[in-house]
Amino acid sequence: MGEGSPARHPPGSRTLQTWGDAALPKRLMREPLLHFLVLALAVFAFHRLVASPAEDVGGRIVVSAHKIEQMEAIFTRTRMRPPTAEELKLLIDDHVAEELFVREAVTLGLDQDDTVIRRRLRQKMEFLIAAEVEAQAPTDTELQAYLDAHPDAFDTGAMVGFEQVFLSPQAHGDRIEADAQVMLAALQADPAADPAGFGDPTLLPALLPPSDAAGIDGTFGPGFAAAMAGAEPGAWVGPLTSAYGKHLVRVTERQDARRPRLDEIHAIVAREWTNERTRNALQEHLGDLLARHDVVIDLPQPAAPP
Repeated sequence: MGEGSPARHPPGSRTLQTWGDAALPKRLMREPLLHFLVLALAVFAFHRLVASPAEDVGGRIVVSAHKIEQMEAIFTRTRMRPPTAEELKLLIDDHVAEELFVREAVTLGLDQDDTVIRRRLRQKMEFLIAAEVEAQAPTDTELQAYLDAHPDAFDTGAMVGFEQVFLSPQAHGDRIEADAQVMLAALQADPAADPAGFGDPTLLPALLPPSDAAGIDGTFGPGFAAAMAGAEPGAWVGPLTSAYGKHLVRVTERQDARRPRLDEIHAIVAREWTNERTRNALQEHLGDLLARHDVVIDLPQPAAPP
């Protein structure tokens, strides 16, 4: 081969290219190894971006200033004062110890098939989804539409307010019915009479503001609200039987069932709206996860009869 003549290479062999070769960048872009390296660098960069404050880098634990500020804030809210230097050092030491034990436990696989850890992870996922919903404040238009679509959940039932005179079975014994009739006659004869001058001491309220049947029965016992169903406002009636004894009752106010206005129950409607949106978001997220997985349920075979 003479001087200046082009170099010859066996068929199928690859020639070395110089950086001045214009075809080199195109060839590099087609190299699978280069694609793998770029992807690996991207994953590493993303991990560095989202890594927790206590990050494992070559066996190191880095407790960031942000993490220390969080510790100080939690301590201050709990103790109503900032931590001393010694207390802050103990907090940091405890965090480092926790991080070390957690990493070692994960290395040993202790987080696998642990019911408590699995439930906690599920709770954290649900909290994340719920937080996204709670960040979306509903408008009054949305709340009004929700109120109109769920009347049974917000309509108030009939409410009754009344005052009562209590007769204790222990104090009256077999005379309780007769004594109640005497007191009832006295109260009916003098509508201006002070009810406090009648009956026996009790922790039950002498005057109950307008309440629904559930609230009345919750205070006086099941069936007490129904026993007052026919009582007219302003008239003493009785004796009515409660879970505690006998009562003389005068209805002070009756309110028919109605649908409250939004401004009356705004916070309640907003809470229920958020709860429903959260439930729907959880179901949608679960549906998305199910769509990306094949769920195989291998039911155990029933035991053979003896």
